Amino acid sequence: MCLSTVYKNEKQDDNILCKFVANIDVDGDKLTFVDVMGQRTTITGRFLSADLTAGTVLVAAE
Repeated sequence: MCLSTVYKNEKQDDNILCKFVANIDVDGDKLTFVDVMGQRTTITGRFLSADLTAGTVLVAAE
């Protein structure tokens, strides 16, 4: 199982939006991240990059 940490704009500890993300849903500019416990985090933004091997997702968020 690959779990990811989602960061806003750049990979820094202060920019963590959510951790242990197992699922990502996209609906237009709405991104919903669901962690292993089922907690949902929804933001307005867009993907910048995803390194699933390293478990890192970067998003541009408002």
